[in-house]
Amino acid sequence: MKRNHQRRIAGLAAATTLVTVTQASAFAQSSVTLYGIVDNGLGYQSSATKLGSTSGGRSAVKMITGVWAGNRFGLKGVEELGGGTKAIFQLEEGFNANSGAMQTNNLMFSRQAFVGVTNDTYGTFTAGRQYASYYQLLSAYSPTNWLTGFYGAHPGDIDGLDTIYRANNTLLYVSPKLYGFKFSGSYSLAGVPGSVNQGSTWAAAVQYAQGPVGIAVGFSRINNSTVGGGAFGAESTTSNAGAQAGVSAVNNGYQTAQAQQRFAVGAGYTFNSQFAITATYSNVQYIPGAQSLFRDQAIFNTGGVVLHWKPSVAWDFATGYSYTRATRANGITSSAQYQQFSLSQYYALSTRTGLYAAEAYQRANGQTLGANGKSIISATATIGDGFQTSPASSRSMFAAGVGIVHRF
Repeated sequence: MKRNHQRRIAGLAAATTLVTVTQASAFAQSSVTLYGIVDNGLGYQSSATKLGSTSGGRSAVKMITGVWAGNRFGLKGVEELGGGTKAIFQLEEGFNANSGAMQTNNLMFSRQAFVGVTNDTYGTFTAGRQYASYYQLLSAYSPTNWLTGFYGAHPGDIDGLDTIYRANNTLLYVSPKLYGFKFSGSYSLAGVPGSVNQGSTWAAAVQYAQGPVGIAVGFSRINNSTVGGGAFGAESTTSNAGAQAGVSAVNNGYQTAQAQQRFAVGAGYTFNSQFAITATYSNVQYIPGAQSLFRDQAIFNTGGVVLHWKPSVAWDFATGYSYTRATRANGITSSAQYQQFSLSQYYALSTRTGLYAAEAYQRANGQTLGANGKSIISATATIGDGFQTSPASSRSMFAAGVGIVHRF
């Protein structure tokens, strides 16, 4: 009898120990990581002026920040739920390293804020403020990966291949990789009373990547949520606390579009450990509504190519060219054209810290619409997306910058 009692006690102790070990193991598989990037430098810009200004510009030398990689700090976490499923979250804020200011006023986590679940077999589902499916799968072939968005994004980043477009209230699904293919779909709810379409953003994309070859196709549509309002970020799905994203000298006359559509194809080929090439094509449409200030649909087509060369562990070089052309619309007989050449150089001081330099030149030709959406004006140069509010006052623009970036 005594022996049976001792056996029961021993069994209970063993079970308790097993539960404790199991719980400890589960806790050990949960983690939260603090990370970030600080990037600062010095830049030169020729013929600088204010967006929408007609006065002559002058060259400017100034501090520039977030050129190679946007300044940020964030938290991301993962917890094992069992059966191969994990809970995930990410909170990410952008900031100005020169002033310490938030990237976007009144937004604590302006870059990303989402939570969801992921499983290697079934894919990943997340909800919150994040990048739509269009960017999720096309970003691998974006010109900004090595030319930086500041100097290398297609003019004004109207095709959204840099990171300036993020969607609030987004439900996003990304499939697991199957025979080289990956699919993604996202829908951003606006919550406008009486309408499920007004103010919404939706996107879909597919990617194939196998060995040295990769290609992706994506589509997105941003619907305006206010009558006569802008389609570049004022709608509730992509709102940046009331500030519009993606407005530049390229599309300044189309801010009152009822909707904006993007279609893009990106592809890449890695020759070996030293050489790689990527190419992209995009078609961007600004669709007028009853309250829009312009009357005809405006279409911008952009093609670009980037060559990346890594001669050693420490050095990286890249060069790129893009050509953007608008269709004739709204009384414009000589459609706007933008040719852009970009260069970048990077030297790694360590795995976390590096020095960089970047240069770009752009030439604009033809005509576009002014900020009032009616007057026809000469197209002016605006390199990448680093000069959205300070384009050139003329058709030509040169810009260059040097800096240091640290990752933690």
